[in-house]
Amino acid sequence: MSATHLRPATPTGTGGGDSLIESLKSAIGAAHVLTDPSDMATRLVEDRGLFCGTALAILRPASTAEVAQCVRLCNAAGVPIVPQGGNTGLAGGGVPDGGMILSTQRLNRIREVDATNATMTVEAGCILASIQQAADEAGALFPLSLASEGSCQIGGNLSTNAGGTAVLRYGNTRELVLGIEVVLPDGRVLNDLNGLRKNNTGYDLRNLFIGAEGTLGIITAAVLKLFPKPVVRATTLVACDGPDSALKLYSRMRGANADTLSTFEYIEWAGLKMVVDHAPGCSYPMAQVHPAYCLIELTSANAHDNLDTRMEAALEAAFDAQEIFDAVIGASEAQKDALWALRENLSEAQKPEGASIKHDVSVPVSRVADFIATAKAACMTYMPGLRPCPFGHFGDGNLHFNLSRPTDMSDEDFLAAYPAFNRIVHDIVHEMGGSFSAEHGIGLAKRAELRRYKDPVALELMQQIKTVLDPVNLMNPGKVL
Repeated sequence: MSATHLRPATPTGTGGGDSLIESLKSAIGAAHVLTDPSDMATRLVEDRGLFCGTALAILRPASTAEVAQCVRLCNAAGVPIVPQGGNTGLAGGGVPDGGMILSTQRLNRIREVDATNATMTVEAGCILASIQQAADEAGALFPLSLASEGSCQIGGNLSTNAGGTAVLRYGNTRELVLGIEVVLPDGRVLNDLNGLRKNNTGYDLRNLFIGAEGTLGIITAAVLKLFPKPVVRATTLVACDGPDSALKLYSRMRGANADTLSTFEYIEWAGLKMVVDHAPGCSYPMAQVHPAYCLIELTSANAHDNLDTRMEAALEAAFDAQEIFDAVIGASEAQKDALWALRENLSEAQKPEGASIKHDVSVPVSRVADFIATAKAACMTYMPGLRPCPFGHFGDGNLHFNLSRPTDMSDEDFLAAYPAFNRIVHDIVHEMGGSFSAEHGIGLAKRAELRRYKDPVALELMQQIKTVLDPVNLMNPGKVL
């Protein structure tokens, strides 16, 4: 499937063009206003290549003050701005439609680590893995963990309210933030960088901007929560006969280990086989093939916790109840990492198998097994030979319901069915009280779905908020709404 090319946005004011570029160069330095097409090429395309846009320039401010100055100049000229972090998004939220790309790449300072308050103040351009490392060096944990953590930036994580593999225990990004700093569409700076866990002083403006995908302002910094650093962990890969058994196992693990259960990920055989076939260094850890698998991890900050014993006790009970077929417990850190690699490489391992149609959905945990069975049956009825590959964060109800093309079908023919599969899957999700966008945002890809499924009163309120904060619609226009 070729990329969808967006129509360039036309500046609404009279101050655009060369004069604006020169003003921006004066504000942040000529070296940080990029206009050469070769410098901009990779920043115009969405990570999967599904959307391709245009831009006048890439702006790389190095401070909140410089961001504010760029925004004021663009606002005066009527030129749109698209905030962009690591450009790892999966919904097209960072693809420009003309105007300026404002990169947060140079906003990369960790401003403060407050060990006693268990907080870290970071700028939006900090790489997620760097934040994790800084927390670790301070003897703490920042638990947000994603496959793209080596390149994604915390500003993008905040803008999409990212999830990841630790939501079960620590919550989405929104739950990991105490305060934020935001440059508003008119260039004013909202300074709400507080580290307070109790602050009942009016409307919660912080959560207005987290998850807004840069449509209401540009998050330039945030105060993040830190947690006690786990010092022991038990990691296991468990084989079962499908989502019903996995759901029973999840209930058992939660009941026995709620205080230490950090991860409960679900993978079906089709997905695991892709990883073993295509991911370097990955191998199948069991003697036999089984229909489905669960990656489970317990963690504790107490070095005296014998998590392996607790894991073994829960698995023994699951064996006795005939909920599982087999289990492999990592005996060393290397073995635990190898089990994690089977999950972490899944998205990339799908690519050599040809085109895939991806859904990022959530349903109540009690409906996860029903959803998988119902959606698989409906999709395979629509297209015989389809290879469903559901996997994801089973314990918080978030599944990546991905569909790999039939082996005898071309990528182009398969991707033409994207709208039909969206309707099948998202209608089932909606009927089960779920969400068609669990952790990847709306961006460009899911605007029509938002109109179809979102409560109309909620949509009206969202539009009113957008109009009040950004009346000329210059902040990431065309995204979300």
